[in-house]
Amino acid sequence: MSDIVVGAGASHSTLMNTHWDQVVHTDRAERFRDALGQARDAVAAARPDVAIIIGSNHFRGFWLDMIPPFTLGVGEVLGAGEAKTPSGPQRTEPEFARALAEHLIDRGTEVAISARLQIDHGQTHAIQYLLADLPIPVVPLVINVFAAPLPRLDRCAELGRNVADAVRALGGDRRVAVLASGGLSHQLPWPADWRDPRGDDEEFLVEAWLNGRGDWQRYDKRRREIITAAQPVLFPEFDEQFLADLESGQLARYTEYSSAELEKLAGNGGQELRTWLTMAAALGFAPGRRLAYSPMPEWLTGMGVGLIEPVGVS
Repeated sequence: MSDIVVGAGASHSTLMNTHWDQVVHTDRAERFRDALGQARDAVAAARPDVAIIIGSNHFRGFWLDMIPPFTLGVGEVLGAGEAKTPSGPQRTEPEFARALAEHLIDRGTEVAISARLQIDHGQTHAIQYLLADLPIPVVPLVINVFAAPLPRLDRCAELGRNVADAVRALGGDRRVAVLASGGLSHQLPWPADWRDPRGDDEEFLVEAWLNGRGDWQRYDKRRREIITAAQPVLFPEFDEQFLADLESGQLARYTEYSSAELEKLAGNGGQELRTWLTMAAALGFAPGRRLAYSPMPEWLTGMGVGLIEPVGVS
């Protein structure tokens, strides 16, 4: 029987790759970076055969012409390569991914599938740091966290539970890591609602989200300028509580929030915490370990790393 042997969650930010020389809170940045290394070592120690990476996509692999709530990469997986993140074909295991998709649908989670999926830093950041130098194939599971209407948080937890059931139902004896990329609190300078953009920047972003398929690089320079010009908005008290709830095994309580309530507490970037909830649900909401928390205004994000190691799995 296959089984999940480790779960990890980590924030992502391409500014970590491109703006390290502008960091003021160096101790915080180094604490986060070192925690990524600790998480990577814990993943390596668990000896997984495959890693399911639950993450978002920042309109470089999905666009408003087609954006499902949940999508599983079941074939070729390509890194977009923006901001010094991994680019090109990634190591995959299509047979496992396709079987996983079938089992998920049998359990009532109708995931979309992609036989050629382009992922961006919403997942390649995890490949770059949590799987650094590890020859582990990946199965991307993309959750829509940006284009309203978003999937309910309780449905994300259900997805996680069904991932666990599906892994156990698969034949063989694969050891599976489940990694979550995103969060913690942050506020992106994006439209509150893509259906109602306000001002030139928001209208440009919606245009990029709608028309970027096959041509996202054309929009990337100005997109990057809009992001780097943003004023940081963090919610450290929320982040501290979220990580405390990870440690006590209480993350399931966040499934009671609506999207609007979560945004009020953690900013629009806090919608990415769906990835952590899905991962934690796949681990049975077992108590975890907080490895680091670093509020990083320079990276516009509350940067956290957490780990869940299931009891009884050797």
